[in-house]
Amino acid sequence: MTKVTFYQNSDQKCIGFIVEDHSGYGEEGEDIVCAAISALVINTVNSIEAFTNDDFTVDTDEESACIHFKLESDPSPECHLLLNSLILGLQRMEDEQYTEFIDIIFEEV
Repeated sequence: MTKVTFYQNSDQKCIGFIVEDHSGYGEEGEDIVCAAISALVINTVNSIEAFTNDDFTVDTDEESACIHFKLESDPSPECHLLLNSLILGLQRMEDEQYTEFIDIIFEEV
C-alpha cells in the first residue's frame, strides 16, 4: 500500500508531504495505481518549480518508492492551490476505487 502523509501548518496549509511504498495493485512496471500516484506527485513538484517562487527540497529513492517534499516557508497562493490539487487527486483515488492501495494521512507540524 502506498502511504501519503501530508504535513500541515497550524493554518491547515500543506507545507510538505512524503509518499512511501508501492501500492501493490499490480506487478512492477504494470501497476496503474503507482503510475497514477507518481504522475500526480511529479507533476505537482514540477508545477511548483515552474509556476511559483516557492523554495523547497525534494528527496527521492526509487528503490523504496519514496518521495519527500518540503517547503522552506509557508506556501504562496499558487503553491497552495497546486498542493490542494494533488490532495484532491489522491483523495479521489483513495475514495473511489483504490482504497486498499493508498492511505492518505494528515499531520500538523
